[in-house]
Amino acid sequence: MSDQPSRLDLLRFLERVQLQQLDQTRRWIEAEQRRQQIQARTAPPPPPPYRIQRGLTAERAPVKIHLGDCALGKKGIGCDEHDARRAIVEGVEACAVCRPDSELGMLD
Repeated sequence: MSDQPSRLDLLRFLERVQLQQLDQTRRWIEAEQRRQQIQARTAPPPPPPYRIQRGLTAERAPVKIHLGDCALGKKGIGCDEHDARRAIVEGVEACAVCRPDSELGMLD
């Protein structure tokens, strides 16, 4: 008898190795799905489309309009497109950096 494994033995060995690899791949997929679910639950909400920056006076009147992701207006109050347009029409200055007036199509 030969000391060499038979072709059938080699194929069964290969099958066991592939099944182990498949199990490992499935565990990686499950771990990635759990990671994505956790990330989706803990991700910060998207910024509002626009922000209204208020002044430092007692009246806290609006002083500038920013795009929602503008770093200069990050402490501003979130607002929608309608409120941002209205504020600009009423004379609130648009940020010269992020240009919400350009985004709103309200350039002079």
